[in-house]
Amino acid sequence: MLTVEAVDLYYGASRALRQVSLTAKPGEVTCILGRNGVGKTSLLRAIFGLHPIGAGRIRWEDRDLSRLAPYQRARAGLALVPQGREIFPRLTVRENLETGFAVLPRRLKRIPDEIFELFPVLKDMLGRRGADLSGGQQQQLAIARALVTRPRLLILDEPTEGIQPSIIKEIGRVIERLAAKGDMAILLVEQYFEFACELAASWLVMERGEVVLSGRRGEMDETAVRARLTV
Repeated sequence: MLTVEAVDLYYGASRALRQVSLTAKPGEVTCILGRNGVGKTSLLRAIFGLHPIGAGRIRWEDRDLSRLAPYQRARAGLALVPQGREIFPRLTVRENLETGFAVLPRRLKRIPDEIFELFPVLKDMLGRRGADLSGGQQQQLAIARALVTRPRLLILDEPTEGIQPSIIKEIGRVIERLAAKGDMAILLVEQYFEFACELAASWLVMERGEVVLSGRRGEMDETAVRARLTV
């Protein structure tokens, strides 16, 4: 299980996170909701070690990650699908997937068949450059690249952003399937309320770097949550 305990994060003198705590369990989707600029991506950067925390602790599978470098966290089983996808545009689909080999032992340096079961379109595009894919296809590639690392914690930063509805549904089905296997925790940052609500077993809402609402799926006050998502 991922446990974030009372984490603070600063950018210079600006405090981006204030005593943020959460848990994410294997077999479940934990969703982080909130408007733009409330600290959601900063929280993911803290969890993955892309920015040092000022206080608090981050634990994964009974191991303290707080001072580990990002590559060490990747080797510990974390994988991040960043906002904006950040695939390599000049590399082919196959080459983009193979970048996930970096954190794997030699015996696992292959693309699992499951990748093409989850994203059949990628199998027909292995030789195509990343820049030649549509936005939805690039998002599928970004998720697939993360899955190549065989993560036990998958972190997704707004995977529906700029994606057509048909691909959003496909991505939702993939997330449901991954969670149903029971061996992976999924942390999802999202602004698309309906998408998040369908997937989340637990959720939290952030404002100004703080968690202001949280609970299990059946405890959600939809009106209160929506009020904190609208501009």
